[in-house]
Amino acid sequence: MKAYYHLPGLFEFRDLYRAFLLLFREHREWFYDWCEIGSIYGAPADCLWGGGRVGFGEARPSEVAALTRDFGISARLTFSNSLLSGEHLSDKKCNALCALFEHNGATRNGIIVHSDLLLQYLRERYPGFYFVSSTTKVLTEFEQLEAELDRPEFRFVVPDFRLNKAYDRLFALPESRKRKVEFLCNECCWFDCPDRKACYENVSRKSLGEACADHVCASPNAERGYRFSDAMQNPGFIGIEDIRQVCLPNGFSHFKIEGRSLGSAIVLEFLLYYMTKPEHQLKVREEIYLDSSLDLF
Repeated sequence: MKAYYHLPGLFEFRDLYRAFLLLFREHREWFYDWCEIGSIYGAPADCLWGGGRVGFGEARPSEVAALTRDFGISARLTFSNSLLSGEHLSDKKCNALCALFEHNGATRNGIIVHSDLLLQYLRERYPGFYFVSSTTKVLTEFEQLEAELDRPEFRFVVPDFRLNKAYDRLFALPESRKRKVEFLCNECCWFDCPDRKACYENVSRKSLGEACADHVCASPNAERGYRFSDAMQNPGFIGIEDIRQVCLPNGFSHFKIEGRSLGSAIVLEFLLYYMTKPEHQLKVREEIYLDSSLDLF
Protein backbone atom coordinates (compact mmCIF):
# COMPACT_ATOMS: atom_id res chain seq x y z
CA MET A 1 0.00 0.00 0.00
CA LYS A 2 1.32 3.44 -0.93
CA ALA A 3 0.91 6.85 0.66
CA TYR A 4 -0.51 9.58 -1.55
CA TYR A 5 0.43 13.12 -0.62
CA HIS A 6 -1.73 16.11 -1.43
CA LEU A 7 0.62 19.06 -1.65
CA PRO A 8 0.02 22.80 -1.10
CA GLY A 9 0.46 25.67 -3.52
CA LEU A 10 -0.93 24.85 -6.96
CA PHE A 11 -0.81 28.51 -7.97
CA GLU A 12 1.51 29.75 -5.24
CA PHE A 13 4.53 27.50 -5.89
CA ARG A 14 4.36 26.57 -9.56
CA ASP A 15 8.06 27.24 -10.14
CA LEU A 16 9.08 25.13 -7.15
CA TYR A 17 6.96 22.24 -8.37
CA ARG A 18 8.25 22.56 -11.90
CA ALA A 19 11.75 21.88 -10.57
CA PHE A 20 10.72 19.31 -7.96
CA LEU A 21 8.50 17.23 -10.24
CA LEU A 22 11.31 16.95 -12.75
CA LEU A 23 13.61 15.60 -10.03
CA PHE A 24 10.88 13.27 -8.79
CA ARG A 25 10.49 11.85 -12.29
CA GLU A 26 14.16 11.65 -13.31
CA HIS A 27 15.61 10.56 -9.95
CA ARG A 28 12.84 8.44 -8.49
CA GLU A 29 15.47 6.47 -6.51
CA TRP A 30 16.07 9.58 -4.36
CA PHE A 31 12.55 9.33 -2.98
CA TYR A 32 10.67 6.80 -0.87
CA ASP A 33 9.19 4.07 -3.05
CA TRP A 34 6.16 3.84 -0.77
CA CYS A 35 4.84 7.32 -1.58
CA GLU A 36 3.37 9.13 -4.58
CA ILE A 37 1.91 12.58 -5.29
CA GLY A 38 -1.86 12.39 -5.13
CA SER A 39 -2.54 16.00 -6.06
CA ILE A 40 -1.41 19.62 -5.74
CA TYR A 41 -4.06 21.98 -4.41
CA GLY A 42 -4.59 25.74 -4.24
CA ALA A 43 -6.33 28.78 -5.67
CA PRO A 44 -5.24 32.01 -7.34
CA ALA A 45 -5.10 35.31 -5.51
CA ASP A 46 -8.40 37.20 -5.20
CA CYS A 47 -10.44 34.05 -5.79
CA LEU A 48 -14.04 34.66 -4.71
CA TRP A 49 -14.73 31.00 -3.98
CA GLY A 50 -11.42 30.59 -2.15
CA GLY A 51 -11.12 29.78 1.52
CA GLY A 52 -8.97 28.15 4.15
CA ARG A 53 -6.07 30.53 3.67
CA VAL A 54 -5.89 33.96 2.04
CA GLY A 55 -4.66 33.15 -1.45
CA PHE A 56 -1.64 34.80 -2.99
CA GLY A 57 -1.04 32.51 -5.97
CA GLU A 58 0.12 34.55 -8.95
CA ALA A 59 0.90 31.82 -11.49
CA ARG A 60 -1.07 31.92 -14.72
CA PRO A 61 -3.81 29.28 -14.69
CA SER A 62 -2.89 28.14 -18.22
CA GLU A 63 0.71 27.50 -17.10
CA VAL A 64 -0.44 25.65 -13.98
CA ALA A 65 -2.78 23.51 -16.07
CA ALA A 66 0.05 22.72 -18.47
CA LEU A 67 2.38 21.74 -15.61
CA THR A 68 -0.03 19.30 -13.97
CA ARG A 69 -1.10 17.90 -17.34
CA ASP A 70 2.49 17.31 -18.45
CA PHE A 71 3.39 15.48 -15.24
CA GLY A 72 0.08 13.64 -14.90
CA ILE A 73 -0.65 15.21 -11.50
CA SER A 74 -4.19 15.80 -10.27
CA ALA A 75 -4.86 19.52 -9.76
CA ARG A 76 -7.27 20.47 -6.98
CA LEU A 77 -8.96 23.84 -6.92
CA THR A 78 -9.41 25.05 -3.34
CA PHE A 79 -12.92 26.51 -3.35
CA SER A 80 -13.59 26.18 0.38
CA ASN A 81 -15.34 29.50 1.04
CA SER A 82 -18.02 28.75 3.63
CA LEU A 83 -20.12 31.89 3.18
CA LEU A 84 -21.19 31.80 -0.47
CA SER A 85 -24.67 32.72 -1.63
CA GLY A 86 -26.43 32.25 -4.95
CA GLU A 87 -25.17 35.56 -6.35
CA HIS A 88 -21.58 34.36 -6.09
CA LEU A 89 -22.03 31.28 -8.27
CA SER A 90 -21.80 33.24 -11.51
CA ASP A 91 -18.30 34.56 -10.76
CA LYS A 92 -16.50 34.62 -14.10
CA LYS A 93 -12.99 33.96 -12.80
CA CYS A 94 -13.93 30.88 -10.80
CA ASN A 95 -16.09 29.46 -13.57
CA ALA A 96 -13.26 30.01 -16.05
CA LEU A 97 -10.93 28.04 -13.75
CA CYS A 98 -13.42 25.19 -13.66
CA ALA A 99 -13.74 25.19 -17.44
CA LEU A 100 -9.95 25.12 -17.81
CA PHE A 101 -9.26 22.32 -15.32
CA GLU A 102 -12.31 20.08 -15.73
CA HIS A 103 -10.86 18.15 -18.67
CA ASN A 104 -7.14 18.86 -18.55
CA GLY A 105 -5.35 15.74 -19.71
CA ALA A 106 -5.76 12.11 -18.72
CA THR A 107 -5.66 12.68 -14.94
CA ARG A 108 -8.91 13.65 -13.26
CA ASN A 109 -8.83 16.90 -11.32
CA GLY A 110 -10.67 17.77 -8.13
CA ILE A 111 -12.24 20.58 -6.15
CA ILE A 112 -12.00 21.08 -2.39
CA VAL A 113 -15.33 22.49 -1.25
CA HIS A 114 -17.08 23.59 1.93
CA SER A 115 -20.38 25.11 0.79
CA ASP A 116 -23.14 22.63 -0.13
CA LEU A 117 -24.60 25.33 -2.35
CA LEU A 118 -21.39 25.50 -4.36
CA LEU A 119 -21.07 21.71 -4.36
CA GLN A 120 -24.49 21.30 -5.94
CA TYR A 121 -23.70 23.94 -8.57
CA LEU A 122 -20.35 22.35 -9.43
CA ARG A 123 -21.71 18.82 -9.65
CA GLU A 124 -24.37 19.94 -12.09
CA ARG A 125 -22.25 22.23 -14.23
CA TYR A 126 -18.81 20.56 -14.05
CA PRO A 127 -19.36 16.83 -13.52
CA GLY A 128 -15.83 15.98 -14.66
CA PHE A 129 -14.34 16.83 -11.26
CA TYR A 130 -14.14 14.74 -8.11
CA PHE A 131 -14.88 16.53 -4.83
CA VAL A 132 -13.14 16.76 -1.46
CA SER A 133 -14.85 17.80 1.77
CA SER A 134 -12.76 20.61 3.22
CA THR A 135 -11.10 20.57 6.62
CA THR A 136 -12.53 24.09 7.05
CA LYS A 137 -15.75 22.38 8.18
CA VAL A 138 -13.85 21.65 11.42
CA LEU A 139 -15.25 18.16 11.93
CA THR A 140 -14.04 17.62 15.50
CA GLU A 141 -16.68 15.08 16.57
CA PHE A 142 -16.19 11.57 15.24
CA GLU A 143 -19.90 11.23 14.49
CA GLN A 144 -19.60 14.29 12.21
CA LEU A 145 -16.73 12.64 10.37
CA GLU A 146 -18.68 9.41 9.93
CA ALA A 147 -21.66 11.30 8.51
CA GLU A 148 -19.41 13.14 6.07
CA LEU A 149 -17.72 9.92 4.97
CA ASP A 150 -21.17 8.49 4.23
CA ARG A 151 -21.84 11.21 1.64
CA PRO A 152 -21.34 9.64 -1.81
CA GLU A 153 -20.61 12.96 -3.49
CA PHE A 154 -17.20 13.17 -1.80
CA ARG A 155 -14.22 11.08 -2.89
CA PHE A 156 -12.21 12.30 0.12
CA VAL A 157 -12.99 13.89 3.47
CA VAL A 158 -10.38 15.86 5.46
CA PRO A 159 -11.26 15.68 9.18
CA ASP A 160 -10.10 18.22 11.70
CA PHE A 161 -6.51 17.44 12.70
CA ARG A 162 -7.62 16.81 16.27
CA LEU A 163 -9.15 13.51 15.14
CA ASN A 164 -5.87 12.32 13.63
CA LYS A 165 -4.97 10.09 16.56
CA ALA A 166 -8.46 8.75 17.33
CA TYR A 167 -7.09 5.39 16.26
CA ASP A 168 -9.56 3.13 18.05
CA ARG A 169 -12.50 4.60 16.15
CA LEU A 170 -10.62 5.23 12.91
CA PHE A 171 -9.42 1.63 12.71
CA ALA A 172 -12.99 0.42 13.21
CA LEU A 173 -14.22 2.20 10.08
CA PRO A 174 -15.13 -0.05 7.13
CA GLU A 175 -12.51 -0.25 4.40
CA SER A 176 -14.64 1.79 1.99
CA ARG A 177 -14.66 4.68 4.46
CA LYS A 178 -10.97 4.39 5.35
CA ARG A 179 -10.14 4.98 1.68
CA LYS A 180 -11.92 8.34 1.84
CA VAL A 181 -10.09 9.72 4.89
CA GLU A 182 -7.40 12.28 4.09
CA PHE A 183 -5.39 13.28 7.15
CA LEU A 184 -4.06 16.83 7.56
CA CYS A 185 -0.54 15.96 8.72
CA ASN A 186 1.44 19.06 9.65
CA GLU A 187 -0.98 21.48 11.25
CA CYS A 188 0.68 23.95 13.61
CA CYS A 189 -2.55 25.39 15.02
CA TRP A 190 -3.02 25.25 18.77
CA PHE A 191 -4.52 21.84 19.54
CA ASP A 192 -6.95 23.37 22.06
CA CYS A 193 -8.00 26.25 19.80
CA PRO A 194 -11.73 27.03 20.23
CA ASP A 195 -11.82 29.51 17.33
CA ARG A 196 -10.69 27.48 14.32
CA LYS A 197 -14.01 27.77 12.51
CA ALA A 198 -14.14 31.54 13.16
CA CYS A 199 -10.61 31.85 11.76
CA TYR A 200 -11.67 30.11 8.55
CA GLU A 201 -14.82 32.24 8.30
CA ASN A 202 -12.67 35.37 8.55
CA VAL A 203 -10.73 34.18 5.49
CA SER A 204 -13.99 33.50 3.65
CA ARG A 205 -15.16 37.05 4.34
CA LYS A 206 -11.89 38.47 3.03
CA SER A 207 -12.22 36.36 -0.12
CA LEU A 208 -15.67 37.89 -0.65
CA GLY A 209 -14.14 41.37 -0.41
CA GLU A 210 -15.68 42.26 2.93
CA ALA A 211 -13.86 44.88 4.98
CA CYS A 212 -13.18 43.04 8.22
CA ALA A 213 -10.41 42.96 10.76
CA ASP A 214 -7.97 40.08 10.83
CA HIS A 215 -8.83 37.21 13.10
CA VAL A 216 -6.83 37.47 16.32
CA CYS A 217 -5.32 34.10 17.16
CA ALA A 218 -5.62 33.14 20.83
CA SER A 219 -2.81 30.57 20.70
CA PRO A 220 -0.18 31.13 23.42
CA ASN A 221 2.48 30.82 20.68
CA ALA A 222 0.71 32.83 17.99
CA GLU A 223 3.56 35.33 17.68
CA ARG A 224 5.91 32.56 16.50
CA GLY A 225 3.95 31.97 13.31
CA TYR A 226 4.27 28.65 11.51
CA ARG A 227 7.29 26.56 12.43
CA PHE A 228 7.63 22.99 11.23
CA SER A 229 9.47 22.12 14.42
CA ASP A 230 6.44 23.30 16.42
CA ALA A 231 4.07 21.35 14.17
CA MET A 232 6.07 18.20 14.90
CA GLN A 233 5.28 18.64 18.60
CA ASN A 234 1.54 19.01 17.95
CA PRO A 235 -0.48 16.08 19.38
CA GLY A 236 -2.17 15.75 15.97
CA PHE A 237 1.05 15.64 13.95
CA ILE A 238 1.42 12.75 11.53
CA GLY A 239 5.03 12.04 10.64
CA ILE A 240 6.52 9.55 8.24
CA GLU A 241 6.77 6.81 10.86
CA ASP A 242 3.10 7.31 11.75
CA ILE A 243 2.31 6.93 8.07
CA ARG A 244 4.46 3.85 7.50
CA GLN A 245 3.88 1.99 10.76
CA VAL A 246 0.33 3.00 11.74
CA CYS A 247 -1.73 4.50 8.94
CA LEU A 248 -0.75 2.41 5.91
CA PRO A 249 -1.00 -0.98 7.67
CA ASN A 250 -4.48 -0.03 8.86
CA GLY A 251 -5.86 1.01 5.48
CA PHE A 252 -5.27 4.79 5.37
CA SER A 253 -3.30 6.09 2.39
CA HIS A 254 -4.11 9.78 1.82
CA PHE A 255 -2.27 12.62 3.53
CA LYS A 256 -2.63 16.36 3.10
CA ILE A 257 0.31 18.69 3.69
CA GLU A 258 -0.63 22.26 4.56
CA GLY A 259 1.44 25.29 3.57
CA ARG A 260 -0.23 27.47 0.92
CA SER A 261 0.38 30.62 2.95
CA LEU A 262 3.98 29.77 3.79
CA GLY A 263 7.15 30.41 1.82
CA SER A 264 8.44 28.06 -0.85
CA ALA A 265 11.54 27.28 1.23
CA ILE A 266 9.47 25.77 4.04
CA VAL A 267 7.33 23.87 1.53
CA LEU A 268 10.57 22.41 0.18
CA GLU A 269 11.33 21.20 3.72
CA PHE A 270 7.99 19.38 3.74
CA LEU A 271 8.87 17.70 0.43
CA LEU A 272 12.23 16.66 1.83
CA TYR A 273 10.86 15.32 5.11
CA TYR A 274 7.80 13.48 3.77
CA MET A 275 9.07 12.22 0.42
CA THR A 276 12.86 12.24 0.18
CA LYS A 277 15.24 9.59 1.51
CA PRO A 278 17.56 11.17 4.12
CA GLU A 279 20.72 10.31 2.18
CA HIS A 280 19.41 12.21 -0.85
CA GLN A 281 17.87 15.26 0.84
CA LEU A 282 20.97 17.38 0.34
CA LYS A 283 21.01 16.50 -3.37
CA VAL A 284 17.41 17.61 -3.78
CA ARG A 285 18.00 20.76 -1.74
CA GLU A 286 21.05 21.66 -3.83
CA GLU A 287 19.27 21.05 -7.13
CA ILE A 288 16.43 23.31 -6.04
CA TYR A 289 18.51 26.07 -4.47
CA LEU A 290 20.97 26.17 -7.36
CA ASP A 291 18.20 26.58 -9.91
CA SER A 292 18.72 30.21 -10.90
CA SER A 293 15.15 30.50 -12.21
CA LEU A 294 13.67 29.98 -8.74
CA ASP A 295 13.02 32.73 -6.22
CA LEU A 296 12.79 30.84 -2.94
CA PHE A 297 11.78 32.64 0.22
